[in-house]
Amino acid sequence: MSTLRLEIVTPERKVYEEDVNMVVVKGVAGELGILPNHIPLVTPLKIAPVKAKKDGKDEYIAVHGGFMEVRKDKVVILAEAAELGQDIDVIRAREAKERAERRLADRASELDIRRAELALQRATSRLTVAGE
Repeated sequence: MSTLRLEIVTPERKVYEEDVNMVVVKGVAGELGILPNHIPLVTPLKIAPVKAKKDGKDEYIAVHGGFMEVRKDKVVILAEAAELGQDIDVIRAREAKERAERRLADRASELDIRRAELALQRATSRLTVAGE
């Protein structure tokens, strides 16, 4: 089966670089599945796990926004932040999720609500990738 190179890069480091069979992301317009030889594409991404299908197994990477560029044989994700499952502090992610849920329940200001929604999305993504 043919492969394409998946690179996930943050401002600090390269988080992931592997040859994969398929990449599944959540773009702002919906979910996208990218196979080798896909047409070129650039799209903004939502805060959500990225799924890399590799040799019949699924690998998940928590990606916190950014952009994806698709080339014929390569997908590059430029993310604001990204984490592999083994790098996620599950206790910290649970606490962040609980804080965000409390802030959303309080419904203070519009700005606080948006921040809490983003924090909740990041925490949920981390917990999903960590297998929680």
